[in-house]
Amino acid sequence: MKKTNFLWIILNLIFLVIFNVFFFILGSIEYKASAWISYGFIHFSYFMLVFTPLLIRRSKSTAVFGFSLYSISVVYFLIEFITGIAFIIISPEKYTVALLVQLSIAGFYGIILISNMIANEHTSNIEEKRQSQISFIKDSSVKLKGLMESTNDKDIKKKIEKAYDAISSSPIKSQRELMEIEYNIFQIVNDLEYVIQEDNKEKIISYVDSLLTSINERNMKLKTLN
Repeated sequence: MKKTNFLWIILNLIFLVIFNVFFFILGSIEYKASAWISYGFIHFSYFMLVFTPLLIRRSKSTAVFGFSLYSISVVYFLIEFITGIAFIIISPEKYTVALLVQLSIAGFYGIILISNMIANEHTSNIEEKRQSQISFIKDSSVKLKGLMESTNDKDIKKKIEKAYDAISSSPIKSQRELMEIEYNIFQIVNDLEYVIQEDNKEKIISYVDSLLTSINERNMKLKTLN
């Protein structure tokens, strides 16, 4: 076990140890059911706070996601701690009020927490999709630029440059309906690398023309879909 992880475990246990010592030492009389219910809910709220990092979606916005979920868990813990301590001190004969109040607080916390997790998932999926779209344009542009610099034929260089300009200036945004044609574009770019090595000028120009046609088709379809 890493030293950092061990220290975090110790840090997380400090509250539990201190709270339980106070709870059992100060409880000079036998606790009623309402007090034990509060004891359980306080522990539950603390465990939720400690395990909140496990609920955070890993992405470019992890810090933002983490802050929002942590804030919710911290507020819930503080509210539950204050409410729970109040019921432990008052220790009403009937446990009904203590149970319903703290169950309502926990339920409200669960709704807010899960709602935020759903929103975070949605945002993260959008980020991943956008990153994939950026990669499609970026990777194709980089490969075409490399192919353009690898040939000395002016006609071929000019053709590839035209394809490079077309793909690099294409909109990053994409749609599910364009997946097939985008895959086709990427495949032509990959195949073009091998065709250039064959040094067959007509074949190279034919591939570049096919590439230009596909790029234009993709951009035109994108306009109609938006």
